Amino acid sequence: MEYCKEEKLEWTIIFIHEFGKRFGLTMKQAFNYLNRFSGIDFIDKHYGYVHTQSFESMVEDIAGLCRRKGGQLS
Repeated sequence: MEYCKEEKLEWTIIFIHEFGKRFGLTMKQAFNYLNRFSGIDFIDKHYGYVHTQSFESMVEDIAGLCRRKGGQLS
């Protein structure tokens, strides 16, 4: 299924903000962390699923994914 690029971008920006808020990071730091440890890639590939979940749930799930890829946030 094809999603509107603007909606996907908006959701991703909000997610990055929520992720940063949860871990005390700026937007830039949160984006860099998520990009480095495959979180952004996961969101892009699985947007159809992730955007239907709560931000709180997805922050924890993607943080776990990033930890498995070498990220150190807890």
